[in-house]
Amino acid sequence: MNGSGGGVPVALIDYGMGNLRSVLRALEKTGGNVRIAREPAETAGAAALVFPGQGAIVDAMREIRRTGFDAFIKDWIAADKPFFGVCLGLQMLFEHSEEGGVPGLGVFRGNVRRFENSRERKVPHMGWNTISVRRENAGTLAEGIEPEGESFYFVHSYYVETPEKDIVWSETEYGVRFVSAVRRGNVFATQFHPEKSQAKGLKLYENFLRAAANA
Repeated sequence: MNGSGGGVPVALIDYGMGNLRSVLRALEKTGGNVRIAREPAETAGAAALVFPGQGAIVDAMREIRRTGFDAFIKDWIAADKPFFGVCLGLQMLFEHSEEGGVPGLGVFRGNVRRFENSRERKVPHMGWNTISVRRENAGTLAEGIEPEGESFYFVHSYYVETPEKDIVWSETEYGVRFVSAVRRGNVFATQFHPEKSQAKGLKLYENFLRAAANA
């Protein structure tokens, strides 16, 4: 697999929408040799797979099913290969989303709910918010990240609810306490955007790439 420069070989999924370029730049800055993949065959040689999520889940799921990435992502995760999902890339791992009533990949049990708008809580949830990392699932991804109070950048109207408490990596408060990141083995996904979260976001990508190189 040939990307730009050396580093950990990463396949960055292009499904025709999302924050592709900003994620690509962040991964390259933190040690990734990144190749954009528009179909599963273009991931050949990758040590890690990254799904940069932004946009509507209905459109995203339609595109990944059209390209065959739905089955490919599920097989990749089932093999416990390094995977990083961002925002929509977290939500699609669950069973069902209230956004358009669309089914997800069902990698994890749980549903994607819409925030209720109120005077105190505007929807979408947009801007900086803190996370609380669950120590029992932190792993090496949390190196350089404080367990309480680190701020990351969010842009979303929907959030994950899951009965699988053992996969929760971090939680965040926004009127309700919601799952802001999940981890199981080498699979990791965040509701927030590391590429928009300055130094701590880059640190998270760096940790992921280091772990991927040793997986």
